[in-house]
Amino acid sequence: MAINLEKGQREPISAPKFTVGLGWDSNSSATGEAFDMDASVFILGDNGKLLSDSHFVFYNNLKSPDQSVIHSGDNTTGDGDGDDEKILVDLSKISGDATEISFVVTIHKAQERRQNFGQIRNSFIRIVDGSSNTELVKYELDEDFSIETAVQFGRIYKRNNEWKFEAVGNGMKGGLQDYLTKYN
Repeated sequence: MAINLEKGQREPISAPKFTVGLGWDSNSSATGEAFDMDASVFILGDNGKLLSDSHFVFYNNLKSPDQSVIHSGDNTTGDGDGDDEKILVDLSKISGDATEISFVVTIHKAQERRQNFGQIRNSFIRIVDGSSNTELVKYELDEDFSIETAVQFGRIYKRNNEWKFEAVGNGMKGGLQDYLTKYN
């Protein structure tokens, strides 16, 4: 049985291999443009910064150098039910220097298309055990991010050699470049 988390809640992750599924639906928008949401992953060290440029995993860099994080590719429409983008994680392969894996979703060309997360509904992040295909945790973002164009959905972090998932749900008015600046 999956554990439904509230913002800020943490839960240990015991499965070494799992899939992080991210999903969303767009509301009817007066912008006249389709929404192209992009999931990105930042693999960070103790200092809260990227281990290297190659540890930024997104639609143009689908794999981390150690193959511990693999992005399934860009879904440009978000159509359909279930996960819109998937990230495969294998903690047994991750660099010993890694202490956090941050999951961020941004809206491609948000400023240009006058789009924001207030026009998005049914947003979630979930972790599915890789061996049993069982949903372990799920966090449904229920806030109205009416000016935000980027949201950190969740993070997996290591404390005392134990990996935990935290439901974050923090928005930012800005885009992917703002997160790159934060984590570089």
